[in-house]
This record gives sequence, structure tokens and C-alpha cells, in this order.
Amino acid sequence: MSAAATPAQPLGAGLGGQGVLVTGAAGPIGSAVASAFAAAGARVVALDLDEDASRTLADSLPGDGHVGLGTDLADVARHDELVRRADDAVGPLVALAHLAAVLRRRHDIREVDEADWDAQADVNLKATFFLNRAFAERLRDAGRPGAIVNFSSQGWWTGGFGGSIVYNATKGGIVTMTRGLARTYAPASIRVNAVAPGLVDSAMLHDDLPAHTLQGLVDQVPLGRIARPEEIAPAVVFLASEHASYITGVTLNVSGGWLMY
Repeated sequence: MSAAATPAQPLGAGLGGQGVLVTGAAGPIGSAVASAFAAAGARVVALDLDEDASRTLADSLPGDGHVGLGTDLADVARHDELVRRADDAVGPLVALAHLAAVLRRRHDIREVDEADWDAQADVNLKATFFLNRAFAERLRDAGRPGAIVNFSSQGWWTGGFGGSIVYNATKGGIVTMTRGLARTYAPASIRVNAVAPGLVDSAMLHDDLPAHTLQGLVDQVPLGRIARPEEIAPAVVFLASEHASYITGVTLNVSGGWLMY
């Protein structure tokens, strides 16, 4: 991933034959991202809490050399070993796409308790820092350039809707963290960016969200609809590729016009 991409190169320029780690891979967006990386010629480690689902996804991806792993990312003490295993399985790793997240909706803010806060902060924010660091340090120690793509949400800017204040507080933290990590690892040629999706057709969006509330949100989207997971994946592959070789510290808004900044 050292040479600059040319306009004639495909979306995943520089990713062919390289290793990519995708977390939250068993979900609709995660599986779309994993598929997009595989289509670009990368060897994918599909990681999810559900190891069986990860393995099934890995077996279904185009190309060869994909691996499915299962782990609880809340256990941050295991991140260094996790990255090592992924690197050994499909290496050399050059990109991390970190999608894994937890949402606990509480439509009445008085119902948010410490367990709700901790569950979301531990997976969404704390685990993001420690996994990013483990990945970047592995690459830096090897003298290898690479890219990290974290997942935020439109809620980092809006504050969130539908009982998701705590979730979106963590997503705001990811934006700030991404900028700090981008500055930290730029001297090692490791780029760190984020994607902020709007409404995407997934179980997380529909879970415990009344139909009238969802419709009210859709009405705020200029393109007038919910995104398909496959519409988010190309942004991730782009940020991980050589086409984005001079982009770091950015949060890319993919919201159908819901956010404009």
C-alpha cells in the first residue's frame, strides 16, 4: 500500500492479496463490508461474537484464504493476541474495519442504568481504542503501512434519536478518538478514518424502534429512504485503499443527505 493509486485502478486499489480484519462481520453491514473487501481481492478475517456465523460468512466470501473468528471484544486484554492470530491467518494485515457495536435503546432516559452505560461504552468506545492500538502497534512494529476504518454514526453529530443517547455518545467519542489516533500513527504511515452511516437496513435499526418513529426519521433524509448495507461498504473499502492514501483523521458521512457538513 505504498504507491499512490491511479484513476484506472479499481475501488480496492492496493488491497489485492492483502489481509483485512473486519469486526462485527456477521451483521448486515459487516457482512457487506467483508464481501466488498473479498471482491477487491483481499483475504478477510471475519470476526464476530458468534464464531459459527463468522465461519459461515468466511466460507461464503469470493476468493480464497478467508477465516472466521469469534471473540468478545469487550475483553480488551485479548486484543493483542487477536490481532496476532488474524495476522498469522491471512497476513500481512493492512486494514482494520471495525464495525462491532452494542445498542441498548431506552426511550425513557430515566430507565438508563449503569449496566446500560457500561455495556455500550465498553464495546463501542473502550474496545475501539484498544483494538485500534493493538492493530496499529502490530503494523508499526513490522514497519508496515496500513489503514483503520472505524464506525461512528450520524448520531455523533445529531445526538441520536429513538432512545439511543448513550450509544451515540460513544459514537461521538469514536470520532474524537479517530482524530487522535490519526495524528499518533501518521508518522508510521498508518491512516485512521471513520464512516458515519445514517439509517441502514439492519436489525439494530429496527430493534425496539416503533414504525412511526422510524418513518419520522426517514422523512428527514433528502434521498427519502433507508440505505442498503451494500451502499455503506464501498466507502469503507475506499478509505482502506490506496485511493485514500492522503486521507486520515476524516469521518465520512454516508447518510443520504441527512447530515450535511
